[in-house]
Amino acid sequence: MERIHRQSTVAMGAVLAVIGVVMVVRTVAGGGGPFAVGVVVGALLALLGAARVFLATRRPRGRRA
Repeated sequence: MERIHRQSTVAMGAVLAVIGVVMVVRTVAGGGGPFAVGVVVGALLALLGAARVFLATRRPRGRRA
């Protein structure tokens, strides 16, 4: 059950990161500046998604596999 939870967390994190990058690209292509809402929200989503993937895939320090 823990493996399924970790895999779904990684998948959702990847989806969030991709959506964030797409938002940034779409906003910049549409003429938005660096502080446009789409750029800021997209960057935050991309960072959040990448952080979720990173935290879900790193090995806990206390355990040995």
